Parts: sequence; C-alpha cells; structure tokens
Amino acid sequence: MAKIRDIRPLKWTGESLLLLDQRELPLKEEWIECKDYECVAQAIEQMVVRGAPAIGVVAAYGVTLGAREVLKEAKSFVDFKAKLEFIINRLAATRPTAVNLFWALKRMKRIVQAGFKEEDIVAALETEAINIERQDIETNKKIGYYGAELLSSREVILTHCNTGALATAGYGTALGVIRAAVESGKDIVVYVDETRPYLQGARLTAWELQQEGIPYYLITDNMAGYFMSLGEITCIIVGADRIALNGDTANKIGTYSLSVLAKEHGIPFYVAAPTSTFDLSLRSGKEIPIEERNPDEILCCHCKDCRIAPYGAKVKNPAFDITPHENITGIITEKGVINSPDEEKILEFFQE
Repeated sequence: MAKIRDIRPLKWTGESLLLLDQRELPLKEEWIECKDYECVAQAIEQMVVRGAPAIGVVAAYGVTLGAREVLKEAKSFVDFKAKLEFIINRLAATRPTAVNLFWALKRMKRIVQAGFKEEDIVAALETEAINIERQDIETNKKIGYYGAELLSSREVILTHCNTGALATAGYGTALGVIRAAVESGKDIVVYVDETRPYLQGARLTAWELQQEGIPYYLITDNMAGYFMSLGEITCIIVGADRIALNGDTANKIGTYSLSVLAKEHGIPFYVAAPTSTFDLSLRSGKEIPIEERNPDEILCCHCKDCRIAPYGAKVKNPAFDITPHENITGIITEKGVINSPDEEKILEFFQE
C-alpha cells in the first residue's frame, strides 16, 4: 500500500502566509512568503497557487493580512471598514471562474460587517481563515470517503488537471478520492492527462502521485480517447471550479471533451467537489464566466524562452469549459453523491 504524504500548498505562520510556488514544480520546491494582501492577490493571479478550494483559503488569509495593514493606517472605524471592503474586492477580482473564492470572501465579509471594534475584527478574521483551511481538509477527506465507495477493488482512473492537495488546503478533491481508495487498500492505477496548455497534470498531479507512490501513466490530452477505446480506462474523476444549479460544471479546459468520450465508451464520469463549489444562483453552465488566460501559455512551452508558435500568431486561451450535467454520472461531495445530477436533484440535495 502506498504511503500517503501530507502535502500542503500553504502554511500560515501567524504573521505571514507561505505559498508553495506551483510554477516551479516539479523541478523545484520553493516557498513564497506573503506579508500583505497584494502579495496574496498577485500570487493567485500569477498561478503561484491555483485550484478553486486553495484559492478560497488563500484569499481568506489575504483578507487577514489586509486587515492587519488597515488597522495600522485607518483614520476611523468607517475608514477601517471601507479599506477592508476595497481589499476584499481586490481579492475577488483575481480569478473570475472559481466560485470558492467568492464563497470564502463572503464568509470574511460577514465578519467585517458584524464587527464593532477594529482589533476584534482582525482577530476574528484570522480565526475564520484558519477555520476555512481546516474545514477544507476535513471536507476533502469526506469527499474521498464517498468517492472511494464508488470504486471497485481494481480501477484504472483517468484524471485531468490537478485536483490534489496542491489545489486545496490539503488532501484534494478528485485526487482525494484516489488517495482514499488507495488508503482503503484498493488497487488503483491513474492515467494523468498532461492538461495543456499550463500542464497542471504533468507538473503537479504526476508530482503528487510520485510523492505518494501511487502508480500512474502520464499521457497527452489527445491520447485519452485512444486508451478509452482500448478498454484501459474504467473510470474518470475530475474536479470543478463552479457547478450551476442544473449540474453543469466548469472545469479545466478539456474536461468537456473527456465527458463526451466517456459517454461514447460507457465509462463512469464523476465530478468531485465540495458543496462550496455550487453556485445555485446560476441556472446553467451558460451563465458561468470563463476566464481567458495569458496567450503565452499557448505560444510558449511553460516559459517564454521556449516559444513554439510563430510570432504574430493569434491565440484563444479559455482556461475552462462547461461539461453538461447529462454527461456526468455523479457529483461527489462531502455530504454524499448526487447521481445523474439535474436541477431537481440538486435542489433536493441542498434542502436535506
């Protein structure tokens, strides 16, 4: 049985936030220290940290750091709250698709609005950020438990992007399901999509699986259909950045294609995500904003010194696509599995 390493992408020291620089993985493990909210905002924007749950946790600590800054410079209580509002809005603007970001910031904002004394608000914000981090890990382990129950004793699982400890506060969502299955003694092999253009699968998922001794094969994204046609894939598990009321899911670009291939080949296609990833204000995936990323991610091979396209090439680089709920076998959450998700089942699930 593989030994599961406790991988964490962030560390709160009490004075600053340490972030494992995911741009440098897998070749180097470097940590960036953030002592102010702007450093945190830029770390999210520049992909030092990524993954919807991790972004939410990091943003919560960003608010905490910002509150400490504001406490030193605010001229009045009204000014204190106004400056915190600005900081929350700055952090909210970093990544438009990942709903966990807004979920975490909403929790922090409630504390600001309910507080009556600056020092008490600052202390309460730190406590809330710590709670969000701890709850995320607990949530992921519950997702892993429910997901592992769906898997047989021998599975070959295809996954896309990175949905592991690096994308969360720890443990992971889709990769957390794989961890939980391995921990329970099941024989698991993982096929890892490299996940163009930013290569989160090749750089991050492969690194995590290797750290833990979980057997895997790294493949290019356009090999997935071939291996499905050979019958080598028994299950697909992916994560999510936002899930609409009807179950349509935004996830890393390329997920939609996998869902279509899975449907064609009769392979179960699961989405693993916490309930905080649901955005019940949106009726369908058509309403989910899709982030357009830097063209250099396509024009170059992970670094600007390695250009692979002609100068003057025009680029479209959406970071996410929408998987329709009809293509999803089930959504695995910390509260259970929503099988064949649709609006009626999701509403019932949240009313329980």
